[in-house]
Amino acid sequence: TLGLVTAATLRLVPAIADSAVAWVGVDTPHAALALLRFLENEIGPAVEGFEVIPDDMLNAVLRHIPGTRAPIATRAAWNILVEIDLNTQERSASSLLEQALAAFFATGQARDAVIAANKTQAEQFWRLRESVSEAERARGPALQFDVSVPVHAMPDFMIDIAASAEKAFPGTSAGSFGHLGDGNVHLHVRAPTGTSDGARWRDENAPNISAFVHDVVTARAGSISAEHGIGQMKRAEFGRLASPAQIGVLRAIKCALDPLGIMNPGKLIPLASVA
Repeated sequence: TLGLVTAATLRLVPAIADSAVAWVGVDTPHAALALLRFLENEIGPAVEGFEVIPDDMLNAVLRHIPGTRAPIATRAAWNILVEIDLNTQERSASSLLEQALAAFFATGQARDAVIAANKTQAEQFWRLRESVSEAERARGPALQFDVSVPVHAMPDFMIDIAASAEKAFPGTSAGSFGHLGDGNVHLHVRAPTGTSDGARWRDENAPNISAFVHDVVTARAGSISAEHGIGQMKRAEFGRLASPAQIGVLRAIKCALDPLGIMNPGKLIPLASVA
């Protein structure tokens, strides 16, 4: 929308020599963040993936997605999928992750954990995470948000936004899952149980619920679009929440690079705004 690529640099990195995937159950998203920080300190940049899934969303996957099963026997309020990738064979990724998890368990902040025994089991763990959206659709209509807040603030946000949304819109249920390590999650606000006309419910409730969620995100120094862009659906909300100075800078860049308004017209900065 706002730029031209004039050059690109390709940086090669060593191929992955070994990897390990684990599933960990904890009581709170705060414990999940504690584990992330612990692994970053113990293992460093080898931590390649760190996903968090609440218990009710995992149950939805187990209920709606054939062939899935819980990785651990202990039921936990929050589930973590973590992957580490090593570019050397000097040490086993599984043994490194096992040692780190054992040390974290000694802090009393985890309930149960298992490390995938092979590639097939690792793929099964990832399938649980990747099936959350499909399982959520099977639960019924919902409004879905792609938001971010600073990583350190994410645990409180995940708890608070669910509770406050359910209070503000009686009958709804809410929850979030996703990339805790990147500071962005997918938040779902579900229609009341028994809602038969999902499209009508969305049309009637989307403006108020969206404004509510985006106001909370903005108040916590977050972004209303973590990884999927503003596009057209969030353009009005972006205009409502962004500062006049920010909009002015965007329009100036747009006019400088695209004075005729022919680059991806109508996206983010409408043609009328640059005319």
